[in-house]
Amino acid sequence: MRNLILKPDGCYLTPEKKIGLLSSLFPSLVFHSRQIWIVWKASRRAKAGQYEEIDWGQSSDDILTALESVGARLEIKGLDKVRKVEGPCVIIGNHMSTLETFVLPSLLIPAKPHTFVVKEALLNYPVFKYVMKSRDPIAVTRSNPREDFKIVMNEGQKKLEKGISVVVFPQTTRTVDFTPSHFNTIGVKLAKRTGVPVVPLALKTDAWGNGPDCLKDFGKIDRSKRIHFEFGEVMRIAGSGQEENDRIVSFILERLEKWREEDQKR
Repeated sequence: MRNLILKPDGCYLTPEKKIGLLSSLFPSLVFHSRQIWIVWKASRRAKAGQYEEIDWGQSSDDILTALESVGARLEIKGLDKVRKVEGPCVIIGNHMSTLETFVLPSLLIPAKPHTFVVKEALLNYPVFKYVMKSRDPIAVTRSNPREDFKIVMNEGQKKLEKGISVVVFPQTTRTVDFTPSHFNTIGVKLAKRTGVPVVPLALKTDAWGNGPDCLKDFGKIDRSKRIHFEFGEVMRIAGSGQEENDRIVSFILERLEKWREEDQKR
């Protein structure tokens, strides 16, 4: 697995490189062809019980490399902050597209063993379900908030006690437009219950668009939009956690506004 070379300030930016003719003309077709191959290989190994965390990181890195190979550019900031956290943490971020689920493992492994809170339906996706099940995620229904809360609190505590960090996207669904009122406090409540720190995550991943309903994960790759991941300052939860949740929301809103302005200038 490739180890991203970070600048002294903990940043990474995809280097300039020449893109092949086919990738230049048909970036979406080329990328999704590679994505299908990567997922199929991973699924075969997972189904056979031979897919470990390091393999997950490699598959994730292969996706990142495939994105860069068709001209997508990633900018990652603050990765050193989460890597330096001693022990497990709760990573709380906005959810914009399929991209973050595929790419985040390559950023976090092997420094931070982790799993995701995911919708239960992902465990039934054709082919991909074997990969998802092998990572033992925390699966929620998204239809029963009370039951989902109990699942995240109970299963999340078990993961954290084992030293496994938990990545939470506290929105009802992934969306390009970030709505603070749809960003619940389940992540900070989990961190408060278990006494672990929180790492905020702001991301802008609409370079990988959403496709039609039946092919939602195969949307257009738009190289004009830079892909951003930025990890914020580590927090400890005090009181109800509402203040910390508000700070996470503000962090995400500020970064999204900044990145959209930068996109418009390019």
